[in-house]
Amino acid sequence: MRTTMKTTSRRHVTAILVSAGLLAACSQSTPAAGSGGSSGSSSGGTATTETSVDPAKAAAVTDIVRKMMDEYKLKAVIYRVTIDGKNIVTAALGESMTGVPASTDMHFRNGSVAESYIANLLLQLGEEGKISLDDKLSTWLPDLPHADEVSLRNLISMTAGYHDFVPDAGFLKVNDTQPYKTWEPEEILTYAHLDLPLLYTPGTNWNYAHTNFVILGMALDKINGRPLNEVLQDKVLGPLGLTNTTDPGGPVITEPVLHAWDSEQRAVYNIPSDLPFYVDSTYWDWSWSLAKGAIQTTNIFDMDKTAIAVGNGALLSPESFKTMTNTKMRDQGGPIPGCEKECVRGSLPYTYGMGVVIKGNWLLQDPLANGTSALEAYLPSQRIAVSLVVTFEEDAFGKKSGSYDNEAVPMFEQIGKLLAPNDAPPPSPGDQKPPPGG
Repeated sequence: MRTTMKTTSRRHVTAILVSAGLLAACSQSTPAAGSGGSSGSSSGGTATTETSVDPAKAAAVTDIVRKMMDEYKLKAVIYRVTIDGKNIVTAALGESMTGVPASTDMHFRNGSVAESYIANLLLQLGEEGKISLDDKLSTWLPDLPHADEVSLRNLISMTAGYHDFVPDAGFLKVNDTQPYKTWEPEEILTYAHLDLPLLYTPGTNWNYAHTNFVILGMALDKINGRPLNEVLQDKVLGPLGLTNTTDPGGPVITEPVLHAWDSEQRAVYNIPSDLPFYVDSTYWDWSWSLAKGAIQTTNIFDMDKTAIAVGNGALLSPESFKTMTNTKMRDQGGPIPGCEKECVRGSLPYTYGMGVVIKGNWLLQDPLANGTSALEAYLPSQRIAVSLVVTFEEDAFGKKSGSYDNEAVPMFEQIGKLLAPNDAPPPSPGDQKPPPGG
């Protein structure tokens, strides 16, 4: 999902061998004028006809994308950069499927981007007096273990101390072998070890746990008296004009679709490293990854709108925006006995506020799961928005483990450095790789 703050896991599943002959090279269509693109070995795809206000910057961004596509063995990249809401470049390079160029109107999963929508909803409810961030879970979920200890604030800021269910061997066994399975929150939580003591006293440390958002979704259903997807539409997606973002209620994605590809089941099924293993993971179910009602699909234009709106607090009061983007965890937390790997202190390259990641002065989200890597980021001081989604060639995956990294992050770091050299996103330490996370 984002950086090394998350627990690495596979969580992908049944696969079919794909013949190497099917993995054809990208087609050679030429990006539209003004997009900063040109034809080349890694540039199959199409670009929007939207005119760039700065063709030189557009060309420089596209050069970064093209070079990193080759370096990181990416199958497709769709990207959009705007400054003060004006288009610098919007383009697509590579292929969705063999013989099908990627295009800027394609839809894909947005994973953890929805965390920022949930945070905006929760903070709005606080402004309206319907809840307090310090209300305990026991108000709505009295039978949940530790409900009298954990607050809404703890859940949205990942400071609850709950164990993450994703690394659980039982969960992985099911999810890695049943990729189309639709999970219900109650079933997911059976793998979260809720009966165990919390990892720490709530509010005193930080660990990324998907468990928090599953529980928060259940609480929000109770608070609002109707499904989360409806409330998000009314209070966040609709007001922000995100007409291409929705929870389809299953593994459906609006056409046209950017196809995702994955090799992670190589380790699950012990596929020899000398055999091709590369599967279409587009419609694997993401219902395990976040709150029910927030398992969404989107496109690059809504990613851009999200970066801008979340990054400038469009739906929030100044006080609530400050709360959402707090960097409190840079001053506390870190490894403790019993939470040596999971518990992390925030840093300049990565601090989790409330539903948003703060990287230097940039506000972002960067999902990674099931062969899709994405990122939307905003630098408020210069009104720069960067949005990316990438998919991977077979060679991007480890030949033994099938593992891979969130290559949208280093691509963003280079683009951010180009556009804001005096306020560039600080690079993540070399030993911190963005593990999968939805």
